[in-house]
Amino acid sequence: MALTGKVVIITGASSGIGRATALKAASSGAHLALGDINTNGLQDVLEECNAVKAADASHQIFAFDVSDSTQCNQSIEAVVAHFGKIDHLFNCAGINPTSIATEDVSDETWDKLINTNLRGVFSMTRGCLPHMKSGSSIVNVSSVCGNYPVAHFAVYCAAKYGVVGFSKSVALEVGSKGVRVNIVAPGAIETPTNSAVRGGAAALKHAADESGLKRIGRPDEVANVVLFLFSDQSSYMNGAVLDIDGGLGIWS
Repeated sequence: MALTGKVVIITGASSGIGRATALKAASSGAHLALGDINTNGLQDVLEECNAVKAADASHQIFAFDVSDSTQCNQSIEAVVAHFGKIDHLFNCAGINPTSIATEDVSDETWDKLINTNLRGVFSMTRGCLPHMKSGSSIVNVSSVCGNYPVAHFAVYCAAKYGVVGFSKSVALEVGSKGVRVNIVAPGAIETPTNSAVRGGAAALKHAADESGLKRIGRPDEVANVVLFLFSDQSSYMNGAVLDIDGGLGIWS
């Protein structure tokens, strides 16, 4: 799954799945445009990627907030100005929620979750598409909550269901141009923002027990699938939702 010479934008690159994907893409020869709101984390990831990069690859960081479409557009233009093209986009930036009853959801919470998890995917996709040619691809992060309803996660589910619907629609629009759009739907993954991780040992055990594999996933296990979706090995996949949940959805 070599990405030699390919320019890859990764949002949410400073930690978790975004970081793991950045490291794998760097070791596969890609030129990386690493985006995140966390500037300190971005610098750390840049150093890690530089340590494993191919000899002729280069990486840059772009600090911006995906919930702000102006910042998205400015960052995309900066990527094109620096690298000259965009081959792949990984929309990974997102906010994981805590359990909250719908009647207790504030407008601020709604705006924060929707603007980051859904509007950010839209803004980055809209801005990158004019620069993408045949052979390019986009991978968007949804969630098991984009496949199955979960009580007290209504707003998060709305955003992640929206990512799936949006991605499939765009896949139909741009497939004839040779641009593919696919979706990964992670389950419980050991990332700093995962609610099970934040909840401690008992929450982790509960999340693991719900999975067919009886464990939670690792960020690199999601990254492996993302790189596959970028590669020519997935050349006939478009509009697909790939569950990466250890078998969580088998019961449904």
